[in-house]
Amino acid sequence: MKALSIDNQTLAVQEIDITMAANTVYTFFSSILIDELAALKEHVIYADANALSEKKKPYFIGEQLVLGDTLILGRDGFDDVDVKIVKEELLALIHPDVNAFYKEVLELLADTDINLYKTFTVEKNGEKIALNTEWVLYTFNIADERTKEYFINELQKAVTAKSKVAEYMQKMAQLAMNVAA
Repeated sequence: MKALSIDNQTLAVQEIDITMAANTVYTFFSSILIDELAALKEHVIYADANALSEKKKPYFIGEQLVLGDTLILGRDGFDDVDVKIVKEELLALIHPDVNAFYKEVLELLADTDINLYKTFTVEKNGEKIALNTEWVLYTFNIADERTKEYFINELQKAVTAKSKVAEYMQKMAQLAMNVAA
């Protein structure tokens, strides 16, 4: 099967041929903790869920924050298929510039058990909405400097107190939704 991989150190994109089996993705990352991201239409981005705690280099694919190496395959329904995006198009979507806010927050989160992509639920106008920590970071990244400082200071307190950081992120997502209402 035709796939693309991104090396997180160089951000080089490599075309590879893989044989999909039950353990192919786990073997690629040498880990059983894998995240599946649907940021590219008709594709799946596989990423190592340990990349945050291992402090691997962050970057963006489009607007999707990614850490560590990635494996990209095409997706048809629930099936992995040959990748459709060409190497040059993927390269154009890769942005290595991760600002100071993201770097500081990721550094704090590295010592926690948080998964950036695990969903939680918040409410807006009585409707339940599934969000994740990566969305919270994106949202607070575009906030004003005072709000960013508040977010980082409160996150630091939660991490220092060994609080449940996932609950803090859900609380911040709800706060963002309340402000947007």
